[in-house]
Amino acid sequence: MLTMTTHTLEKLETLLKTAGYRVRYERGNFKTGACLLQHSRMVVVNKFSNLESRIQAIAELARELEIDQNLLDDKQAAFLYQLKQTKLAL
Repeated sequence: MLTMTTHTLEKLETLLKTAGYRVRYERGNFKTGACLLQHSRMVVVNKFSNLESRIQAIAELARELEIDQNLLDDKQAAFLYQLKQTKLAL
């Protein structure tokens, strides 16, 4: 289970940045809180979303993305594994 803190949000952002994705906060009409722009490796997060929505949206995208484990350090790989296992528990 993810804790809803700014530290968790920073860990998710760092994970995606290490994997080669850019994370941007923009305003938009998308309701999910975040979206992945096709073929550009950019994640756009609704900047008006609250902290919990941001974390849930980025975590869901991180679960679905094919992230190369070789790019991540040990802590990030363990965090990604935990993140993917959390989905299985739901």
